[in-house]
Amino acid sequence: MTDLTPITFAETDIDRIAGHSGRIAVFLEPESRLDAGARRVNRLTKGALQRLVESERFAALKPGDVLSMGYPAGMAAEAVDVVHMPRRAEVMTARKAGAALAKRRGDSDLLMLAAATRRVADVAFGLAMRDYGFEDHKSAPKVRKGTVEVMCSKPDDAREAAAPLMAVAEGAFMTRDLTNAPANILTTTNFAERLAEMESLGLKVEVLDEEELAKLGMRTLLSVGQGSDSPSKVVVMRWEGGADDAAPLALIGKGVVFDTGGISLKPGAGMEDMTMDMGGAGVVSGVMRTLALRKAKANVVGLVGIVENMPSGNATRPGDVITTMKGDTVEVINTDAEGRLVLCDVMWYAQDRFKPAAMIDLATLTGAIIIGLGHENAGVFSNDDGLCNDFLKAAESEGEGAWRMPLGQGYDDLLKSRVADMKNIGGRPAGSITAAQFLKRFVKDETPWIHLDIAGVASLKSECTLAPAGATGWGVAALNRLVADRFEKG
Repeated sequence: MTDLTPITFAETDIDRIAGHSGRIAVFLEPESRLDAGARRVNRLTKGALQRLVESERFAALKPGDVLSMGYPAGMAAEAVDVVHMPRRAEVMTARKAGAALAKRRGDSDLLMLAAATRRVADVAFGLAMRDYGFEDHKSAPKVRKGTVEVMCSKPDDAREAAAPLMAVAEGAFMTRDLTNAPANILTTTNFAERLAEMESLGLKVEVLDEEELAKLGMRTLLSVGQGSDSPSKVVVMRWEGGADDAAPLALIGKGVVFDTGGISLKPGAGMEDMTMDMGGAGVVSGVMRTLALRKAKANVVGLVGIVENMPSGNATRPGDVITTMKGDTVEVINTDAEGRLVLCDVMWYAQDRFKPAAMIDLATLTGAIIIGLGHENAGVFSNDDGLCNDFLKAAESEGEGAWRMPLGQGYDDLLKSRVADMKNIGGRPAGSITAAQFLKRFVKDETPWIHLDIAGVASLKSECTLAPAGATGWGVAALNRLVADRFEKG
């Protein structure tokens, strides 16, 4: 797994500033007084820092932005990065600042002169999240070098505040690594093996093979993978950090390691991106890693259905009728609407076995959600206002875009089939909603539930604030926050 950049916290030692040979960061706002570290930098540069802070260029910066002074006279540093940081900075401003420093750092050692800057831990988190690169499959991979030292007034407090955030970053890195991996490397078997390795963190991990899935009646999940030579699997990850009698939160992830569309073959253009169709399972995996690393005081079970959707002489055909684990029958109209067939069996199994306090499924489920929400927000569907509002609050606090979408009987009616209990698609209108309605049929009345369609946010063609182009790790931070706020209370 990609390692986080080493970040340490220490007391401020201004005598080390002149001789630091990497980059140095200071945190100021226009017309603010310079702290001790900044005063030393200003003195060494013969007033250049003060002139920059008083300049129109610095005043024009947005909070969290950075201006750099390259190879300043009087210092060994290759650059001084001056961060526009308001005295009462918001969380996302601090994280944005850290990310901006990460982009400039390269392989250099970075010395942050944070003094009494608020939200130092969030600056470090933003830096850790943005300081990511996926080089696993290059013949000459770039070895990530350099360290970060944060000098601040209360290093012990900053270190303690940063620890759970670094657990989130590790979870997000796992999600990114999985989502970025090519399908010939991240096979169904390899995926399951990577998850089993997390037993070393204290998770209890079970891998259910095709024979066990058949005995359980997971026929719709198996129907998706039957055209592939790669065996279908379900992996169950349990974190038991809460009370013995507390029902767990269940997280369910779609893990289609590659999606050709099956017999309903996708167009060739862009099909290479379908390595990311296991993004929902990737997020569940990352969340479980985060919870284990920070020793969350909650019971959470993560279940991922891992399959490959391929065309072959044994593949499921349009027009086939499959019986789900629940017992309902599904007429397969389009084999490219396969994610819901994976999820429905795993959701039913999770409710039967674990009787969860709530259930959240994640999937790169529909292109329709991208048409509706673009790449700014995941689609949120729910049968429970309280749970949904708690998640939306958690997502907003972590800067992860999420927007609630409707459900209703009119959408559900579009799934009616002439020959079975339901079709697996409802036609072109409201495609993301009818997909959610399909899944809702497999949610028991007593189970609070959220469906997250992350097709637009799991992987991006261009960089975002906390991630380079590619897999984002969206959802790890928001779901970790939801667990902390809703399931760890008391």
